[in-house]
Amino acid sequence: MKSRMQIETLSTADDVAVRAAQIIARDARSAVASRGLFVMAVSGGRTPWQMLRALANEDVPWAKVHVVQVDERIAPAGDPDRNLTHLRESLLSHAPIPQEQIHAMPVEMGDLDQACQDYTELLRSICGQPAVIDLAHLGLGPDGHTASLIPGDPVCEVHNAEVALTGVYQNRRRMTLTYPILNRSRHILWVVTGGEKAPMLPRLLAGDHTIPAGPIAQENATLLADAPAAAELK
Repeated sequence: MKSRMQIETLSTADDVAVRAAQIIARDARSAVASRGLFVMAVSGGRTPWQMLRALANEDVPWAKVHVVQVDERIAPAGDPDRNLTHLRESLLSHAPIPQEQIHAMPVEMGDLDQACQDYTELLRSICGQPAVIDLAHLGLGPDGHTASLIPGDPVCEVHNAEVALTGVYQNRRRMTLTYPILNRSRHILWVVTGGEKAPMLPRLLAGDHTIPAGPIAQENATLLADAPAAAELK
């Protein structure tokens, strides 16, 4: 089956990070020119933090940019497990984005179900109702997970909420965006690096619904992969 995604293969993870930053900056300029606002949802990972640092060097209308989280571990503020910790280090210390325009998932709340509802309302207040994110950045795990949509977790069956909780995965529960809101995104940007992802990439492109990444919409999606991750692509 031929994927409907735009696919770019680059030599190294560093090249992927720089190219991803260029695409985000282009989308940001276009969205601000047409709608006055750009909302980007960011996942975690080493290459994404490089991507955000590279983004600080691009021509971006930062005053009109809002950054939301694709997913977050349930952990205390400042914990190295938290995506937010790295997001702030990568972006706030390098780019002139107003701090209040980086919107953290409220994982420190005692009532996590209420926290999911609060984040849903925040997304709707920024992105409209239903909330439409301009660009959702996603990664791909060696087990086929994306966001915190994890193999075998009931969160993969959530279709009536936009933000939901997972069970324990790699020692932490997580809060994650779900398929409905991710699939409404104007653009989905996959950033996939490392040879351990290579077996999953053909399954992603085939829309294999037996892995959590498979049901993500492909019509408005771009895949950036480094050479090791793309090793099994024809």
